[in-house]
Formats: sequence, structure tokens, C-alpha cells
Amino acid sequence: MAVLSKIPHNCYEIGHTWDPSCVQSAVDVARSALEVSFKIYAPLYLIAAILRRRKKDYYIKRLLPEIFWSTSFLTANGGLYIVFFCILRKLLGGFHSWSAGFGSALPASYIAILLERKSRRGLLTIYMTNLATETLFRMAVTRGAIKPIRHGEVLLFCITASLYMYFFRSKDGLKGFAFSALKFIIGKEEIPTHSVVGEQICTRSLERAAAVEAEDSQASRERPCSRSKTLVAHIRELLQSICKKGPRHRCCKHYQDNCISYCVKGFVRMFSVGFLIQCCLKVPSAFRYMFTKPSRLLSLFYNKENFQLGAFLGSFVSIYKGTSCLLRWLRNIDDELHALIAGFLAGMSMFFYKSTSISMYLFSKLVETMYFKGIESGRFPYFPHADTVLYAISTAICFQAAVMEVQNLRPTYWKFLLRLTKGRFALMNRQMLDVFGTQASQDFKGFAPKLDPRYTTMLPPGADIQLG
Repeated sequence: MAVLSKIPHNCYEIGHTWDPSCVQSAVDVARSALEVSFKIYAPLYLIAAILRRRKKDYYIKRLLPEIFWSTSFLTANGGLYIVFFCILRKLLGGFHSWSAGFGSALPASYIAILLERKSRRGLLTIYMTNLATETLFRMAVTRGAIKPIRHGEVLLFCITASLYMYFFRSKDGLKGFAFSALKFIIGKEEIPTHSVVGEQICTRSLERAAAVEAEDSQASRERPCSRSKTLVAHIRELLQSICKKGPRHRCCKHYQDNCISYCVKGFVRMFSVGFLIQCCLKVPSAFRYMFTKPSRLLSLFYNKENFQLGAFLGSFVSIYKGTSCLLRWLRNIDDELHALIAGFLAGMSMFFYKSTSISMYLFSKLVETMYFKGIESGRFPYFPHADTVLYAISTAICFQAAVMEVQNLRPTYWKFLLRLTKGRFALMNRQMLDVFGTQASQDFKGFAPKLDPRYTTMLPPGADIQLG
């Protein structure tokens, strides 16, 4: 079948099939987007304010304006898409393969992001760039231009983790939230130290270790003997003695533990954190069955995903710490270059919790970090308003996929679009778009909208159709 470059149908036949009026259709989408986006942002901002311990003035003066600010952004994005969808059709006299998705979403997204607060534009841009990159990759795979790599998300995470950990160990490598997050995950024992020969750098470590041992022995002598010690106290003392006795390189800064217990403790700690995080994420859905099916509450704790996330975080930390300790033993030096190897090996922990979204998001943040470091050093140019332009292009790419080849769009984002438009995005006449060769109707099981013949156009026999 020949691939057409243009179809002359009107916007009612292709796009807003639920209503022939362009204005009413835009209002319908804007109204549903307003309702849904408010339901999204209201609890989100409220929870964020509670966690940040905002003062009373924030709740009175700033909370509602910020909610409506972000709500207007999503509302405009949805409503303006329909507006430009209809405008482009009238200007072009029909639809091209790019106009129904990319062309309509580009100006709509650019205007919408300008309505959002500047502090949130960067986060939205990172998210949409990540999503657009994944979408382009899937498109390329579908067309046979790229052959997917087995466990590619794990490999990408390994590379990303390697570079992140290197920047974490380097002087002025990471700042702000990224540094604080890695400090929480990895621990303060791996906070940056710089490349110095072991004989020099480890002198302080030996002195510190000796001081700790002296304090412990002094405390044990001063502690009164008591027969009423509980079993728990005995076990605690036994574990502490085991942790302190054993191999620990003089360059290692985990003075309270040997290298083995240091890795084991890291695993247990982050396994617990991952397990609890996954449990908390399932709490809202579990509450629905509290009275109807109480037995389902047990799945809140005994769930496969809980253990997978725990194993992912726990093994990441333990592998990183274990590799770092091993390299200190082998090279007799504490070097930030160790983080490249340790971070890469730790990245293999993603086999426990495979996630393309996590890999792509962290990689996008890494690229952003490296770009801003390049700007600071004068190696990269600074482009004003780059975040708004990048957001608009990324969103337009995702809308292009949502219209022309939804099978290549991330399922969670497609569900979000359906929720935002209350299902109207699925009502497009994608059978008519199949002529562009992207299999637009592939996932819609032959759906054909019921159109009012008074508002449809009919191609006369022998009409001139432009071929691509």
C-alpha cells in the first residue's frame, strides 16, 4: 500500500470525533484536564508541604496559588493541543503524518510550559526528555534502524552509576540533592577523599581507629557488670565484637566495622529502606480492601516487588562498598577512580529490579549534571530558555507517538493521557491514519467512531491524492 503524505479529511473525522465543533471539543478537553490535574496536584503539593514542614503562612498564601498554577499548565497543554490540531488542519487543508501529533503539540506545549513555575520547568523537562528519548528508541527499533541490546537498561544503569559515583567521590563533583541522596544511600564513610598514597592518607585513619578502640575499651571497663543483662544485650555485644574484629584496611574509614560487616550492614540497611518504600507505595491501593477483603492487606508486606526493590538497593550498596574495600586492599590507596569500577559493578544490582524508566531518568539527570558542569567550566555554551524549548519538543514527540503509533509509547504515559482527557484521546479515527504506514490503529481493535454524516467530507472518485 502506498504511503500518503496528506489526507484531506476534516478535524472532526480524524480528531475530535465525539463532537463536530472545534471550540466545544477544545472546551471539553480543557475541562477534563482541569478536573484531573487539580486532583493530581492538590494532594501532591499538600504532601510536599507537610514533608517540608512549611509554616502556616505557606498554607494560607501560597499553597492554593501554586496548585492552580500547575493545574493551569496541564489544562492549557490539553486544551491548546485541540486548538492547534484544528488550526493546522485548516491552514494545511488536511493532515500530514506530522501535523496531527508533533505539529499540533509543539506550540501547545511551549505555551503551556510558560504558564508553569520556573522552579518546576527543569524537572518536567527532564521527565519528558527521558520519555521522548525512550519513545524515539522504540520507534527506531520498530523500523529496524536499531537492534535492541539484551539487558540494555541494566547496562545503561551500570554506566550511569559508574559516572555518578565517580562524581560523588571527586572534588566538587556533585552538589545539592544528588550529593545528599548518594550520601544517604552509600553512607558518610565513602564521602570524597582524594588520591593520595596509602602511606600518607591512612595515617589519620590509623590514629582514628586507635582512638575508637581506646574509647571502646575504656567504656567496657567503666561499664558495671550486671547479672541482669538481657539476652538481647549479650547478642548486641557479641555482634559488635565480631564487627570490630576482622580485616579492615587502614585506608577504610568505617572505623566501627571490619570490611565484611561494613558490606553486610549496608545491605541490611538499604534492603529495609527499599522494602518499606515499596510497602508505602502500595498502602493507598491496599486501604480499599481493608473492610471488603482484609486478607489482601497481607500482600502489602509479602509482595514480590517489595523484596525486589529491597534486593536492588541493598545489593547496590553492598557491592559498591565491597568493591571499594577490595580495591583499597589491592592498591593500598583510596582513590576516586575506584568509584568508576565499584559503581559499574554495583549497577548490576538492577537485575533484581529492572526498570527502563529508572535507567533513563538517572541517565538524563547525569547528562544534565555534566552539561551544567561544562557551562561552569566554560566548555559548553548556555542557551537561555533551553528547558522550555526542550520540553515542547519532547512533549511533541510523545504526542506524535500517541497519535500515530501508540504501541511505541510508554504505557504509563498513555494511561495518563487517557485519564487527563477522560478517554477522548482513544476516540481518534486512527483507521484513517493507517495510510501513513505507522499502524496507528494497531492497538485499537478495529475501533471506528460513529460520525454524523452532516459534518463529514467525501472524497470524489478519482480525487488527486499526493503520494509521498
